[in-house]
Amino acid sequence: MKNLYKSLLASIFAVSTVVAQQTPASAQSETITINGATAHIGNGQVIENSVVVFKDGKITYIGTQAQNVGGKMIDAKGKHVYPGFIVPNASLGLSEIDAVRPTRDFDELGELIPHVKAKIAYNAESKVVESMRPNGVLLGQITPRGGTISGTSSVMQFDAWNWEDAVVKADDGIHLNWPSSFTFGRWWLGEDPGAKPDKKYAENVGAIKDFMHQAKAYLKGGQSEKNLPYEAVKGLYDGTQKLFVHAGGKKEIVDAVNFAANEGIKMVLVHGNQAHLVADLLVKNKVPVVLDRSHRNPNMDDEDVRLAYKMAKILIDKDVMVTIGMEGQMERMNTRNIPFYAGTYAAYGVPKEKAVEMITLNAAKVLGIDADYGSLETGKSATLFISEGDALDMRTNIISHAFIQGREVSLETHQTKLWKRYMGKYHGK
Repeated sequence: MKNLYKSLLASIFAVSTVVAQQTPASAQSETITINGATAHIGNGQVIENSVVVFKDGKITYIGTQAQNVGGKMIDAKGKHVYPGFIVPNASLGLSEIDAVRPTRDFDELGELIPHVKAKIAYNAESKVVESMRPNGVLLGQITPRGGTISGTSSVMQFDAWNWEDAVVKADDGIHLNWPSSFTFGRWWLGEDPGAKPDKKYAENVGAIKDFMHQAKAYLKGGQSEKNLPYEAVKGLYDGTQKLFVHAGGKKEIVDAVNFAANEGIKMVLVHGNQAHLVADLLVKNKVPVVLDRSHRNPNMDDEDVRLAYKMAKILIDKDVMVTIGMEGQMERMNTRNIPFYAGTYAAYGVPKEKAVEMITLNAAKVLGIDADYGSLETGKSATLFISEGDALDMRTNIISHAFIQGREVSLETHQTKLWKRYMGKYHGK
């Protein structure tokens, strides 16, 4: 019986060591200097044979002059150093196993629920979140899904004990799924699957406008009862939050931009499948675009089959600010591939450093965290990583060191453990 008890304890311990999340790194305790790497600043600039120094979580020097500041020295000659990649519009940490309903916490009941805050549901111990770091994805905008107004997102860093530790910017934006002007027949019910104008489009848009007008009236004061949904949109009207409008079609984009302009709200367009058709309107209203991942099928039957790959270049050439989001099939697991989606945009015309900028400084600007993140500049957060080669190429994105706020974070994940285990098998170990 005693032996059985010992065996059970050993089994539990073995399972816990496999299942447990990596322990978050301790605060930076000594100055760190990275010597000799090609530094990709994040703003389009590159510094060859660079010297990067950071202390107490902040970059204190970047340039080419040798620094004698003591502390830890990292020889990165022949390697590359990048700002940590940032992913907007991600639902990381809000679901662990799609097939298990209790682990899915990204879609709440209701249609107009801006007061639902994604940060509260964020699981800092997610194994999926952990798997972002080996590809250099170190921060993300954690975003709710569903409904018409899905809720409020927050920007998180990906090495934390809990959601409070993870927050970089709380409640940065509210997410609105703009109604479609078309409906599609339900083929499984024998309906024509083709697109038809939605006769309720104006009514659906009117419901959004009514909600916002009522919220504005509420915020002027005088009401005796507290209304959480109305209070949640206050930041849109005082300029502390942005409205992330999820829309794809030309008509929907135009209507959404005009709505935001009339309300005096700062807007970000998410998806923008036909954004290239109204690029001038976006530039005029200073509306950036969070494009979908480049690896996707055409949205329309008569669309250029490579339009998804070319879209970033088309918009950038028209002076639209562009970054990359992750909403869609298998989005949480695929978020780790965001550098390779940027790499595909680069293969279809976006200059390489502009492609890096899309997922560093542009993303930081869209999320309102560019004062501290998104580029390798003195005074900014030491959130960066060292790669053996081009970080936008899956063949050479091999990361040796990653730092979040100056803390060297673990690159070990459940996947790397399995890789090492089975590589040992193949090599006869």
